Amino acid sequence: MPGIYPRREQHVKEGFGVKEQSQPAGPQGTPVDQLPGGTGLSRIDPNDPAAPNYELVAQLRGALSLREMMIEPVRTGYLGQDEHIDPKLLPPPPDELFPNVAVEQAYAPSPDGPIRCEVFRPEGAPSNLPVMLYFHGGGFMVGSSEDTEFLTRKMCVQNDLVVVSVNYRLAPEWPFPTGLDDCVAAYRWVLEQDDALEDVDKSRIVFAGDSSGSNFAAAAALRARDAGLPLPAAVVMLGPVCDFNFEQYESFNRLAPKGIVYDSAFVGFLRGAYVGHEDWAHPHVSPIYADLRGYPPTMLVVGTADPIVDGAHAFARKLEEAGNRGVELFVSEGMPHGFYFFPRLFREEEEAYEAVEKFLKKHLTGVG
Repeated sequence: MPGIYPRREQHVKEGFGVKEQSQPAGPQGTPVDQLPGGTGLSRIDPNDPAAPNYELVAQLRGALSLREMMIEPVRTGYLGQDEHIDPKLLPPPPDELFPNVAVEQAYAPSPDGPIRCEVFRPEGAPSNLPVMLYFHGGGFMVGSSEDTEFLTRKMCVQNDLVVVSVNYRLAPEWPFPTGLDDCVAAYRWVLEQDDALEDVDKSRIVFAGDSSGSNFAAAAALRARDAGLPLPAAVVMLGPVCDFNFEQYESFNRLAPKGIVYDSAFVGFLRGAYVGHEDWAHPHVSPIYADLRGYPPTMLVVGTADPIVDGAHAFARKLEEAGNRGVELFVSEGMPHGFYFFPRLFREEEEAYEAVEKFLKKHLTGVG
């Protein structure tokens, strides 16, 4: 879910939708989340006999494909990012809520270019802190590390750890597995980094994310295992997206058709934008279908008014059936998708973070 606060910095996102003010790229080149083009873009082959029809359609629409038309209002209007919001309606900004956090840009290398990350570190903290690799949400199509700054600052301060928030490439310009590839490349960088993260404890790394970012957190652990990399010490999933076969769950069919935070129509769009139907049951798309033996301790946070609540229950059961004794499912009565996103709006938001704190303390320090 993208943020509602004015961003500290604006970055270019080429392809479909909005273009924003740019920032100088890192020393290795253009960050991957700012690359133009993408494998998911439609293009007209001049040798195609249907090319004149496509060119006419593009002129009439003002866009080549329907995806191009549909993603722009999603990115500019998902939370009214083009509209002025009365400051009196907004919670305090993240840097006022958690001012004692140092934030710096870092760039993880990848085969396609540097991956822009934001590193959140408690000011005055000792060395050897654990690390949280955080993946923002936004339906696989929207968002950035700036949008989840409240979450990452809060996780940083409340759990006394360093947070590395990853700006992966977005669908539909970059469909599966590109965004996940970026997340795994960022993890490799964290493991190998001896400069920006030289003072952290790399034996205590947590994967975390919200909504679609929770899907990346779960899938990245599987990818790490498949690549022979160390498994994270724990996985935290806020608003967990565990299964792309959404319609098999009663809660989705009951709540999603007229959903407010998101609905069935939006899920249909994001699913088609991110991955083809043939891969909906791929374990790196739907972690519930993976071999979960040996999977890290996992916490899932979800509300009963979230259409994917039944999927969260199912994933927790699947983990337990695989022998995972570190599964915790925090279910908040009456809460919607993203209730953990807005500070001071719900008491349940604070209760969720307290549960995460207890979970992390147990699996990072052995206390609890």
